[in-house]
Amino acid sequence: METRTPRRSRLRARWPAVLAAAAVLVGAGTWTAVASDGAPAVHREDQVLEMPGAKIDTSYFTAGSGRRPAVLIGHGFGGSKNDVRAQAEKLARDGYAVLTWSARGFGKSTGEIGLNDPDHEVKDVSRMIDWLARQPEVRLDAKGDPRVGMTGSSYGGAVSLLAAGYDQRVDAIAPQITYWNLADALFPNGVFKKLWAGIFFSTGGGCETFEKQLCDMYERVAVSGKPDDAARKLLEERSPSARAGRIDVPALIVQGQSDSLFPLGQADAMAKAIRDNGAPVDVDWMAGGHDGGDRETGRVESRISSWFDRYLNDDKGADTGPAFRVSRTGGVDSTDGQALLRGASSDRYPGLGSGTTSIPLTGGKQSFKNPAGANPPAISSVPGLGGAGLSQLSTLGVGLSLDFPGQYARFDSEPLDRSVRITGSPTVRATVSSNSGDAVLFAKVYDVGPDGRRQVLPSQLVTPVRVEDARKGKSVELTLPAVDHQVVPGHRLRVVVAATDLAYASPLTPATYQVSVDGALTVPTVPALTAGSTGLPWWTWGLPAGGVLIAAALLLTARRRTTAPAPDPALADVPLQITGLAKRYAKSADRYAVRDLSFRVEKGQVLGLLGPNGAGKTTTLRMLMGLISPDAGEIRVFGHAIRPGAPVLSRVGSFVEGAGFLPHLSGRANLELYWQATGRPAEDSHIEEALEIAGLGDALARAVRTYSQGMRQRLAIAQAMLGMPDLLILDEPTNGLDPPQIREMRDVMIRYAAGGRTVIVSSHLLSEVEQSCTHLVVMDRGQLVQAGPVAEITGSGDTLLVTTAEQVPQPVVDKLSALAGIGSVVRTDDGLLVQLDGASTSTLITELVRLDVPLTGVGPHRRLEDAFLTLISGGSA
Repeated sequence: METRTPRRSRLRARWPAVLAAAAVLVGAGTWTAVASDGAPAVHREDQVLEMPGAKIDTSYFTAGSGRRPAVLIGHGFGGSKNDVRAQAEKLARDGYAVLTWSARGFGKSTGEIGLNDPDHEVKDVSRMIDWLARQPEVRLDAKGDPRVGMTGSSYGGAVSLLAAGYDQRVDAIAPQITYWNLADALFPNGVFKKLWAGIFFSTGGGCETFEKQLCDMYERVAVSGKPDDAARKLLEERSPSARAGRIDVPALIVQGQSDSLFPLGQADAMAKAIRDNGAPVDVDWMAGGHDGGDRETGRVESRISSWFDRYLNDDKGADTGPAFRVSRTGGVDSTDGQALLRGASSDRYPGLGSGTTSIPLTGGKQSFKNPAGANPPAISSVPGLGGAGLSQLSTLGVGLSLDFPGQYARFDSEPLDRSVRITGSPTVRATVSSNSGDAVLFAKVYDVGPDGRRQVLPSQLVTPVRVEDARKGKSVELTLPAVDHQVVPGHRLRVVVAATDLAYASPLTPATYQVSVDGALTVPTVPALTAGSTGLPWWTWGLPAGGVLIAAALLLTARRRTTAPAPDPALADVPLQITGLAKRYAKSADRYAVRDLSFRVEKGQVLGLLGPNGAGKTTTLRMLMGLISPDAGEIRVFGHAIRPGAPVLSRVGSFVEGAGFLPHLSGRANLELYWQATGRPAEDSHIEEALEIAGLGDALARAVRTYSQGMRQRLAIAQAMLGMPDLLILDEPTNGLDPPQIREMRDVMIRYAAGGRTVIVSSHLLSEVEQSCTHLVVMDRGQLVQAGPVAEITGSGDTLLVTTAEQVPQPVVDKLSALAGIGSVVRTDDGLLVQLDGASTSTLITELVRLDVPLTGVGPHRRLEDAFLTLISGGSA
């Protein structure tokens, strides 16, 4: 059995001389100085370190003089050293020597990806510690032993843990959103997490960029859909858990609540193991994670700096924060649409099962099916759409999950008579049987609204479980996902056990399952947590909202609005009137994004909102949609003053950015799921009418992943048109479309307005605005330049459009061009475009008749582009 001597009383055995000699520089390196106001300049040295089998690209950051502790920062999977440069520079200014690097197979580093293989990636870290020990700026505890800490997110967080387990010179760590056991993360309870595993290998550049045994393992499991013992063993050997007994350094563990890849259970396991080794451990559950949301970068990095101040720099007065902290959502900021966060803390990490309460469930034995091919699958999290932050919506009372009838069992509690805060992993015992012998199930707990239909899946998380030999029934304890979630009085808890889930591999063979619960749901509550202050009361962030980000922002900022003025009956039929609107830039008393803006839009108009970058168009639209509040002036929609959450906003539809659709579902299914999430009656969706206007035809039955960009845009417009809002707002709806697709989008807008509804479109494609819009509002530097019909704005100037019954022969065009007072003559599809240079319109008409040109009309013509450039340049129209 291996024994250990005290950490600081000995040095780790040196690597063989040949490996130490191999860790030499390739090239002389490059030094760069980075200045910061009032802070010492940061010097960066870029160089390549030669490692066995790879060349590792590194950057070394220092500031000031004297010896100081060192910090190694690892990057996330698929990234490079460049991703952590800002944190490295900050730590350098705080008095640390910082080394960043691109791991094997990433950035400019060579070698194969080994998923933090101890024989490669972890030994690379030890060789970099050797290098740090030779730098004159780095503080040493002994010869060859620098005072060094490690931090990093995800892939970089895991190598921090592994390095602490393999190299006794590591003195403190701060891993973020990472894994303890990679096999448990990708094969939880024997179920293959297929989408995240696929993202791993595709993000890494494809199978050929990995070590061969990893590629073989992935392909084997992906084909079978079931992890085998060899696959588990391979991943476990590369996991920090393999060195659980040797990681005994102070550890700040930061884990994400919005994380279906490495959920909170991974952090719980690492916290317990390191604490059992006698080392200080603090745990921080931040709001974001691999599934999106707020990563709280500033707060987390500040806490990491304090952690290193205490445990590397020997600053006993450094405030490292509470032993346990959890971020909680406290509503939506009406100025920028971002979630407001507060913290709750405790002087002890409670684990995932502290302070439990029992909640009885109803529902007897229930049968349901695993469908052939495991399709259609239920939907919880959607890996790869992290930027959408879907899991964050669950904290705002928005449900975006989906279970298909006949494919799940559900067990409900009675409506709660008091508020319950779940902090940890609920558990329930169940009996499972399967006519196929084995069952793969997905357990989850919903927060269900008073109507019994609107339900929210906290953090969009599920627990997969494989139950073997269940033909005669088998009792299992279901440990549901660890979450921090408030359930308010009047709501109930619902445990759902489903046969499928989009993110996981399910058996392809049809089967019938039977499930019953054998007792109450046990819920951890951690009453000792002390909540921090927040700008909004609990009921604001507990309000039920719609099913999309904009709807969430509209509804959830309702608490912040002031009393709305009474409706104006004289404007009851006016879609939009803006009067004296103003919005200052943040933290500025005299700089305006929008200033003294007034205009009116009537029914049936297609209004183009034009202006150069920075004109204030987007700010105006955000105020119109109730996402931010104006500093002055007012907006009235059908006579009602707009405030965040105003009821009249239900008459407004919007397409602000490309919608995030579920790629495996059909276009129709995506729209139905969206409307279902709003909680409004299905008959109010007018889905058929919206689809007819969008003109998607047979494509509605196809999976969205097969759509062209133009079809996706039209589907997004159809989504905005659901409910047939009287006022439709489109921001850059033709982005990324080719000319035929742009024409199709133009037709969609015109058809929608033809029914007496109103469309406002912001676009930079002036030619398209000219052809599709009836009216224009031109803005520049936050102010109105001109408003009116398109023809009125474009119809002045010295260029005339001559329309003809047939094409004019070129010799006639040449004769006209040679006339005195005629600047130029250009043939068009409609006739001639004539620029006057002194001649009058009557003179031109006389010459056209003399030359037998078959006239049908003569009128002023100026392209919108010309008019637009004249207006914003300050010239006269």
